[in-house]
Amino acid sequence: MKNFFVRLLKGACIGVAMIIPGVSGGTLAVLLNIYQDLIDAIANLRKDFVNSVKYILPIAIGMALALIAVYFPLNWALKHCEFIIISLFVGLMLGSLPKLIKDAKGNGLKKIDAIELILPAAILIGLCFLPSGSDVTLGGNFLSYVLLVLVGVVASFALVIPGISGSMLLLLLGYYKPLFATISNLKTDFLGSVLILGVFAVGLIIGFFTISKIMKLLLEKFPRVTYWAIVSFVIGSFVGIYLEYDYALNPIGAKDIIIGVILLILGALASYLLINSIDKKQENTTIEQE
Repeated sequence: MKNFFVRLLKGACIGVAMIIPGVSGGTLAVLLNIYQDLIDAIANLRKDFVNSVKYILPIAIGMALALIAVYFPLNWALKHCEFIIISLFVGLMLGSLPKLIKDAKGNGLKKIDAIELILPAAILIGLCFLPSGSDVTLGGNFLSYVLLVLVGVVASFALVIPGISGSMLLLLLGYYKPLFATISNLKTDFLGSVLILGVFAVGLIIGFFTISKIMKLLLEKFPRVTYWAIVSFVIGSFVGIYLEYDYALNPIGAKDIIIGVILLILGALASYLLINSIDKKQENTTIEQE
């Protein structure tokens, strides 16, 4: 039962992160130390249905509850102090990075790994310089629903591949604002909004399970390369978050920068101390068992 609530809380953190522009749900899953187990559970859903569902269910419930609970207040906060909120989340993720690097080192490090340490981050940062697509109209005809499914498949990459931001991909495709507007329109056009979100969810599910199987294969066959590539994606995402920020639409002042830097430092320190404490407890438990 304790593990259920721990995974529920971690799922809630991922759910909140999915709303924040530039933040990757996959990155947070890695930093919360549930990424590989989650990928394994998804990939083995048909082979070991009961245990896979037991693992996935609390995470999924946590994500859904967080999305419902914080969408409107967080949406308001992002409109009024987006830079500050983003800086806090970057700090929380930054403090988790040393543990991620430590885990990656457990699979070894060779000179050739410089490629997967540089290339993924460079690709991720390069995506930030691509022009965003113009906003599209959702629904209305069969082709638009087919495209919505395909966009859902692409957006699912952000849930599985650490460092890839779902909001960034949706912005590039022109679907970010229309989809979030659809959530806000649930009160005024419930059935139409549910249909659009449901079609998008179908694409997410298809892509989610497909990419999860690919990631499981990579983690099993090429663990060293894959883990260092994940580290690179995560590091690149820190830069990408600030590059992706719309400074013209949401200008920042000296007060925003000061508060943002303070929260970034406090967030990094808090997450580092918490993760370090948990890591030491796990090491002590392992030693006692031996």
